Amino acid sequence: NLRRWEMYMAQRGYVVFVMDNRGTQFHGKEYEQAIHRQCGKAEMEDQMKGIEWLCSHEWVDADRIGVHGWSFGGFMTITLMVNHPEVFKVGVAGGPVIDWNYYEVMYGERYMDTPEQNPEGYKNSNLRLRAGNLKGRLQLIIGYNDPVCVPQHTLSFIRACIDAGTQCDYFLYPGGEHNMYGKDAVHLHERITRYFEDYLK
Repeated sequence: NLRRWEMYMAQRGYVVFVMDNRGTQFHGKEYEQAIHRQCGKAEMEDQMKGIEWLCSHEWVDADRIGVHGWSFGGFMTITLMVNHPEVFKVGVAGGPVIDWNYYEVMYGERYMDTPEQNPEGYKNSNLRLRAGNLKGRLQLIIGYNDPVCVPQHTLSFIRACIDAGTQCDYFLYPGGEHNMYGKDAVHLHERITRYFEDYLK
């Protein structure tokens, strides 16, 4: 359970901050639809406001900010790291969307419309195009059999990092799908924790 992991990290001395940015559900239609045709933009603005608030407190070390998310949260993790590389020291992106062209139409086109209808939106949210901005330590994690965020997403980002001369780390779960369960879930959270322990603490 993600919330249990967050409590575990807080017990280990991390400041854990979770914020519902625009685009999340249960806040009304206008709040959720703020991301229409431009996934990543409003959400990033909101998350950076949260970072600004965090860094205004003396109990936050602004030089050691990490970020973690899965699926859309993985997309946001990388989005934040490549658009604000001076802020985020470490990130762990699980099952991330890299290019909305590769994502399932049911969800992707609901928010982004088709690539033909919204070429600018697809271009602006394509994380491969910003791989050269990456500075912090980034761990990509996927299930090898993920049918939602297929391996093409992360592999294309790795290729973009190589071409741009930037570095990222990669871990996959053989047989794993989009979400991890059982022993894989335990192993996954141990891995995420270790990555923060190794590079952020």
